Amino acid sequence: MFEYLIVAVLVLWSAIVVFKKVFPQTANSAFLGLSNICQQLGWNSLAKWLKPKVAVGCSGGCGCAVDEKNDSKTTEAVQTVKWR
Repeated sequence: MFEYLIVAVLVLWSAIVVFKKVFPQTANSAFLGLSNICQQLGWNSLAKWLKPKVAVGCSGGCGCAVDEKNDSKTTEAVQTVKWR
């Protein structure tokens, strides 16, 4: 019985991760709604945990980190691979 609970939690977690990857805007609005409901009920820590992160870097959706800085000076030149 305990194994079924573990498998159910893993399947649910995987479904949430896929939902966030495939439908990012819908997932953000859904989690924001859940966060607002939790905050109205007084569950502030859960509301803070559910609230989606705000993308400020390059308007989000491109895969870059929020705190990543684009410095053209630190970009290394692409080197060819030499097989021996």
